[in-house]
Amino acid sequence: MCGIAGGLFWNGRIDPEAARVAVSAMVGALGHRGPDGRGLFTSAAAPSSRAPFVVLGHTRLAIIDVSEAGAQPMAAGNAGPCITFNGEIYNHDALRAELMNAGERFRSRSDTEAILLGYRRWGLDVVPRLRGMFAFGIWDPQAERLTLVRDRFGIKPLYVHRGDSFVLFSSEIRALLASGLVPRRLDATGLWQYLAYQTVPAPRTIVDGISMLAPASWMSVSASGAVDERAYWHMLDGAAHTADVGADEAPRLVRDRLLDSVSAHLVSDVPVGAFLSGGIDSSAVVALMRECGIQPRTFSVGFEEAPYDESAHAAAMATACGADHTEIRLRPDDLLDQLPTALDSLDHPTGDAINTWVVSGAVRAQGIKVALSGLGGDEIFGGYPSFARLLRVADVARIWGRSPQRLRRMAASAVRTAGRQSIASAKAAALLESDGDIASMWPPTRQVLSAEQRDELAADGFRRRVDDTADPYERLLSNAFEDAPASSIFSRISFAEARAYMHDVLLRDTDQTSMAHGLEVRVPLLDHELVELVVSLPDAVKQSNGTPKRLLVDAMGPRLPSSIVHRPKQGFSLPFEPWMRGPLRTFCEDRLGDRGISGRGLLEPKATMALWRSFLGGGRNVTWSRLWLLVALEAWLDRNGIA
Repeated sequence: MCGIAGGLFWNGRIDPEAARVAVSAMVGALGHRGPDGRGLFTSAAAPSSRAPFVVLGHTRLAIIDVSEAGAQPMAAGNAGPCITFNGEIYNHDALRAELMNAGERFRSRSDTEAILLGYRRWGLDVVPRLRGMFAFGIWDPQAERLTLVRDRFGIKPLYVHRGDSFVLFSSEIRALLASGLVPRRLDATGLWQYLAYQTVPAPRTIVDGISMLAPASWMSVSASGAVDERAYWHMLDGAAHTADVGADEAPRLVRDRLLDSVSAHLVSDVPVGAFLSGGIDSSAVVALMRECGIQPRTFSVGFEEAPYDESAHAAAMATACGADHTEIRLRPDDLLDQLPTALDSLDHPTGDAINTWVVSGAVRAQGIKVALSGLGGDEIFGGYPSFARLLRVADVARIWGRSPQRLRRMAASAVRTAGRQSIASAKAAALLESDGDIASMWPPTRQVLSAEQRDELAADGFRRRVDDTADPYERLLSNAFEDAPASSIFSRISFAEARAYMHDVLLRDTDQTSMAHGLEVRVPLLDHELVELVVSLPDAVKQSNGTPKRLLVDAMGPRLPSSIVHRPKQGFSLPFEPWMRGPLRTFCEDRLGDRGISGRGLLEPKATMALWRSFLGGGRNVTWSRLWLLVALEAWLDRNGIA
C-alpha cells in the first residue's frame, strides 16, 4: 500500500523542472501513506524539452518484497513502460509464473513488477487478469501514452485534474492541491450533494476541477492530451446468467470462495491483523483466518455507553476463534484530544470515518501494517434494511406507478407537507412518485438532509451556483441498469449500495483514515470472484428467511456462534449523539457558529444554529449526523483553504 502521484505534460507550457517540482510537492503531501520510502521518475530528455513527458511519484508502505528491489516508480528497462502503483495483487505469484514461462525476467518478488511486465507482454489486457485492489499510473514511452487504472470496486482511490496542457493524478486530493497547479476552489454542486449524502457522489468531488476515476475503469491520455476512458468490468454482468444452483449447493460454493479469498488476502511479508466488531461480516473473516491456519490478531473498540458498545460480542467471537484480541476503550475526553488530528487526516469531508480512524491508529500502534476488514458484507449479501424495505415496496410501487403521474405528485406533496419536510417524509414521498424502479427509489434511502432542508440551510449566493437538475445517483443507477436489463431487484439494490454508498462513503473513508496511520486495510468480502459468484446465484438463496445475510450465514455454518448471527444489526458508530450534547458540545459549536461554517456565506447562520438547538433539545428528526457533517465540512475547508 502506498501513495501515488504524477502527471503528463505537453505543449511545453510547463517545463520539466517545474513539473518535477510540482510532482515532488505532491509526493511530499503523501508521506503518511508511505513512510518506508519515496521515489520520482521523469521521462523528459532535457530540462528545456518541449516534447511530451511524464513525471511519476511514489511513497512506499512496504508489504510484499520489502527490499529495495520493490521500490517505485518501477521501469521495465531503459525504454520500457514505467509504473507507480498503490494496492495489492493477490494473484501476483500466478501471474509471475505465467510471465516467466512466456520469457519475461523478474528482478523482484513484488506484485508491482507482475503488473509492469504483464503490461509489457499483454498491454491493457493485463488489467482483467488482476485480482486485488489497485490504482496505478503507467507510462508507455513507445505509445507516448499515460494510462490510469482503478480496481473493480474502487477500493483504492485515484483523483484526476485536467489542465489545458497537462493531466495530474494522485491517491489524494491534498496532493493535487499541493502541486500548486490546481485552484483551491469549492464546487458548489459538490457541496450541495455533500449536504444530501454526507459525501460527494463520484466522479465529482468537493473541489472544482478535481474528479475521481470511476471504479473498474481506465483512462488513457495521449501525448496530445486526448483522453479515452473505458470500463473493463460491470458488477451486474453475471446477473444475466443466473446459475442453476439449489439452496443446498449455493452455501457450499460460497464457503469455498470465501475461504479462498481470505487465504489470498493473508499473503504478506509483514504481520496481518483484523478489525472485529462482533457483527456477522468481521466475525466471518476472523473465523476464516483461523481456518487458514493462523491465530488471528483482532482489534475492537468499546465504549461506556451501552447502546453503542459491541465489545462483549467481539470478545466472545475472539474467544471462539482463539484470537489474540485487543480491545480499545474510548472515552469522550480521549476523542476530544484526538479530534483535531483525526479531522486533519480527512482528505475529503465526510459525515463518518472517525470510528475507522480510531481503530486504525490502535492497530498500527501495535506494529501491524495490514488489517482485514468485513467491509462489503452488507452490500453483497443483503444486510442493510434497504434490501428488505425496497423488495417489499417495489411490487406495491409498480402497481401504484400505473396511477396518473399528477395523482402521484399530489400524494407525494401532501406527505411532504404533513411531515413538515422531514427526511422521513421526503423518503416516503419519493417512493410515492416512483414507478418501482430501484434507480429512483434507492437514492432517498441514503439522504441525510432532504432537498427542502438543504434549501432552508443554503445561503442564497451559494444556492444560485448549484446545478441540481438531476440526482447524481439516480442518473448513475439508471445508466447501470440499462447496461444490465436482466438483473434482479436484489442484485440492483446490491449494486446501488456497493457502487454508491460503499464506494463514496465506506471505501473512501476507510482508505483515508487507515492510510493516515500507514495501515493497509484489505477487504476479502469484495474479492471480485466471490462477488461474481454471489451475483450469479438466484435471489431465492439470498433473500432473508428471517436470518440476516442468509447466504453468508448458511455458508459459514457452525463457524459463527448463534449469539453473533441472531443479535440485532448494529452499525459500527461512535456515541456521537450523547457526546455532541455533552463533552463535544463546545468543539461543535465553535465550528458551527459565526467563526466557523456559519461565517463562510455558504449556509444561513440562523437556520444552522436553529438546527443545532433543535438537536440539543432532542428534536424529533434531527439526528447527530446532520450536524456532524457540517462540523467535518468546516474543519476540512479551514485546513485546506478552500473558498
